[in-house]
Parts: sequence; C-alpha cells; structure tokens
Amino acid sequence: MSRQRLRRVNLRVLGIALVVVLVDLATKAWARDSLGKARHLWGPLWLRLQYNSGVSFSFNHGLPLMSALVALAVALVVLVIGSRAAAGFPTWGFGLLIGGGVGNVANRFLSSPPRVTDFVAVSSFPVFNAADAAITVGFLTLLVAILRGQRMVGS
Repeated sequence: MSRQRLRRVNLRVLGIALVVVLVDLATKAWARDSLGKARHLWGPLWLRLQYNSGVSFSFNHGLPLMSALVALAVALVVLVIGSRAAAGFPTWGFGLLIGGGVGNVANRFLSSPPRVTDFVAVSSFPVFNAADAAITVGFLTLLVAILRGQRMVGS
C-alpha cells in the first residue's frame, strides 16, 4: 500500500471495529458456554441462547454458506469505504458497522455448523447479539450524519 493511500486510512475506524469484534466474540463465547436456559434480567430483557444460520431475522436460513459469503462481501465493501471515513459521526458509524459485520462473519466461519450465536432477547423482538447492536447503531449514526449533511469519506 502506498504512503499516500495509507495516510487516507482512518485508523480510528479500524480501532472501533476491532473493539466491537473483540467484545462481540467474547460475549458470544460466554453465551455459548454459560447460557443453558433462558435468564430473565429485567422487564422485557432476557438472555436466551439461539443460533442463526441465516442473516438478519433468520432470513435465508436454509443456505448458511451463501449467507456467510454474502455477509463477507458486504463487510469487505463497507471496510473499503469506511476505512476512509471522515472524522466524527462517519468514523463511529463505519467503525460500528465494520466491527459488527466482521464479528458476525467471524462467528459464522469459526462455528461448526456455520451459524451466528444470538443471545439478547427484548420482549418479542428477534434475538440478537453485540454485533447486531453495533450494526444497528452504526447504521443509525451514519443516517444522522447524512441528515446533518456531513461528508462521509475524508479527502
């Protein structure tokens, strides 16, 4: 990679993504090892171990390898664009998106059979994990940045 191209890489995005991946994989490992039965935490919040061989909301659950490859392709595209994110909201948004995407892809490829570990249940909403939460918050953060007219990619 040339020095000029390397200078354009937003290392904060990669740092945020790395933290998300580490937290996500650690919490998934904890959930697989410690959650035998559902645990009620408070109000509508439960911890309930579940596996997802599809993508969001169990879409495409019959083709886990295809889901993994599509998720990997999307994560790579977001990584290429997001690694040049502008400062502020775009940095956080892309960092969270990349970390969540890589966390779920890594979980899927490291699991046999290939599936994502979900364990957070809120009322009747589909069960999710830390990576899913990071993806959602990252998307909303980028949406706020767009609505504020912020530039997404730095120069």
